Amino acid sequence: MTWRDQALAHALNETPKESCGLVIVQKGVKRYWPCRNLSDEPNEMFIINPVDWAKAEDAGEIIAVVHSHPKTPPVPSQADLAACEASGVRWEIINPHQENWGHCEPSGYKPSLIGRSWVWGVSDCWTLVRDWYMEQGIELPDWPRPLTPNEFEAAPLFDSLWPEAGFRELAPQEQLQVGDALLFSFKGKLNHVGVLVEPQTVLHHFRGRLSSRDFYGEALLQSTGRRLRHASQD
Repeated sequence: MTWRDQALAHALNETPKESCGLVIVQKGVKRYWPCRNLSDEPNEMFIINPVDWAKAEDAGEIIAVVHSHPKTPPVPSQADLAACEASGVRWEIINPHQENWGHCEPSGYKPSLIGRSWVWGVSDCWTLVRDWYMEQGIELPDWPRPLTPNEFEAAPLFDSLWPEAGFRELAPQEQLQVGDALLFSFKGKLNHVGVLVEPQTVLHHFRGRLSSRDFYGEALLQSTGRRLRHASQD
């Protein structure tokens, strides 16, 4: 049985959830290494269990990530392309019902700031803010995330980490300016971040939605927990 046969069997067994795994080279042979999908929404996306990834690294050399599209053709999504870049290896995609394959490879892909799909740890609200600042020539740290977004929302990290990223909190009398970051509180915790890209316009990326530029109106104003300015913009 080839690694593709093994990956297909895994994908069929996991349907309707997305299956995920790795291709490793072990003793000169390609082998499929099934992994557990830790996503809170396994029918829509996948998060490879890092324990499984580490075991695969110990067993051989990882040369590809494999996952299934149970409901759609095996065409790389925008999220797949972004995650492929982050992984640094080839991605193989299978539709288990049609037994069709697709793939993508790291090629320098950069998603647009507007309309990008949300993927935890790869294309989320902090990723968007980092990418915007990068376009301004400011490099911000990419903090390690908890395994799942639900874990993050239970204990958000933003409020303890912004000082080390070079931000200071604005005094109440200071006016916002383009380039200021905003920490938002939803469900009683500072668990969302955006950046003011125009007067009264916030660039941000809500979980489960596309990234967008939205009017900084009453709803976002009331949810604002901290207003931050980067040292390079003082």
